[in-house]
Amino acid sequence: VNTIESSEISNTTGIKEALRVGIGNAVTNVSKPNGFLLDEAIKIWLPEEAQVIVKNIQLIPGGESLVNDVVVRLNKAAEDAAIEAKPIFVNAITSMSVSDATAILFGKDNEATNYLKEKTYTQLRSAFQPKINSSLNKPLVGNVSTNESWNTLVNAYNKVANTAAGRIANLSPVNVSLDTYVTEKALDGMFVKLAVEEKSIR
Repeated sequence: VNTIESSEISNTTGIKEALRVGIGNAVTNVSKPNGFLLDEAIKIWLPEEAQVIVKNIQLIPGGESLVNDVVVRLNKAAEDAAIEAKPIFVNAITSMSVSDATAILFGKDNEATNYLKEKTYTQLRSAFQPKINSSLNKPLVGNVSTNESWNTLVNAYNKVANTAAGRIANLSPVNVSLDTYVTEKALDGMFVKLAVEEKSIR
């Protein structure tokens, strides 16, 4: 029995250490310059509700440039917030039980990622959203904030959508909670990279 217990403790310690390394790599990768923007697997695009803007970009003066600028800034905001994840993940690993570690060891390829998502998502969301909101409001690029760029783009589109011609063309004004959207996409990206790290560990 003591041998079994010793083996379980050893396995748990090994899993925790491997996950700490994996988490460190994942957080480093997404929080580095252009960590989100240049990674097609996690790059944040405009919200689905705003795709109508892209489809009608020719109606907005300088529209394509405005869209590209906003996309860069959304990804910068996510990158800016990503560092908040590490201590939350580490805390979840530290409190992991032997049975949790065993389930991860013998579970699916993304068992640890799913475990961490279940244990940390709510806390991560609470930590990310204020940071994301702060990032969206601060001048990250060219002394202009992401929210300012977003509002310029949306207001230019909504101005067209609210004209008689826009109504005839069935264009609907766009109204999106940007900080909520970016927070969710940033967390999605974080767990995608964590799953990649878990796969390499296994």
